[in-house]
Amino acid sequence: MPAKWGAQRIKGVSVSKALQHALKQVVSKKKGISQNNTETSLIEKFLYPKFGPGQMWNEVARIVKEKGGEILINSKATEIVLEQNRIKNIIITNVLNNKQTTLIGNYFFSTMPVKELINSLKPKPPKSIVEVANNLQYRDFITVGLLLKNLKIKQSPKNKNGNNLIKDNWIYIQEKSVKIGRLQVFNNWSPHLVKNPDNVWLGLEYFCNEGDDLWQKNDKDFIKFAIDELTSINIIEKEAVLDATIIKMPKTYPAYFGSYNRFDEIKNYTNTIENLFLVGRNGMHKYNNQDHSMLTAMTAVENIKNNIISKNNIWAINTEQDYHEEA
Repeated sequence: MPAKWGAQRIKGVSVSKALQHALKQVVSKKKGISQNNTETSLIEKFLYPKFGPGQMWNEVARIVKEKGGEILINSKATEIVLEQNRIKNIIITNVLNNKQTTLIGNYFFSTMPVKELINSLKPKPPKSIVEVANNLQYRDFITVGLLLKNLKIKQSPKNKNGNNLIKDNWIYIQEKSVKIGRLQVFNNWSPHLVKNPDNVWLGLEYFCNEGDDLWQKNDKDFIKFAIDELTSINIIEKEAVLDATIIKMPKTYPAYFGSYNRFDEIKNYTNTIENLFLVGRNGMHKYNNQDHSMLTAMTAVENIKNNIISKNNIWAINTEQDYHEEA
């Protein structure tokens, strides 16, 4: 990631502001959730679903079905048919049985990776657009969940809950001897994520590339590898592990190298498809957080309701022109 794009992720933050924030926290008696005047990277309080972010989307799915909508799972859009600058229909393929279904609609929202979107369009876009899409780069993600009796590292003095569980939600791992990039303590996001409050539920996060050595490890070997890594840096003891799981997620992070410096060609091309709206992180190949990703979809819907043809306000969300790469 270019330095300027890293700067966008921590925009507004400086050493002086971080120190001022720390001093305010020492003397402040505020207990509310409002943090309107706090730089994004210094926010310390979150509104978090009781059973994790998935609970929110389960509720959305329930409302969609309740209102008569249909959600097709285990399915992907494999062909998007264009006619006169509009999507005429899309062909959905069930990945379990290869059954195909044709869907017709007035408006279409895409959160699929841009590379896959462009290659699904029929007729094919201009050669230059396909070239840019095929050279977009991604970082992929593996997380190992470990349920433990306890951690080897302790919080001292004990925290407000009366135990010595470290208070961090996540920890970035800097040791060069291990591959793990980040560690999450799910107990600290929500105590309801752990059935037994005496146990600890960790998420070990690995950033990799699909097809590399990490990605190709089988699940059993990867879990053992992850346990060995945390043991080697004295965070856990192997004997404390009660259970484990692993999830691999391709194209988690859209990257700002490869052909990204030509991404405006794709943006300008897709903007000409009147009833197509690119939203979300992968849909826009843009490293948005979840709140900004949701806002892109909400803005797209508002545009439709208000007959706004331009999509500029969608692309402008979470964009600081000062941090854009120079043309």
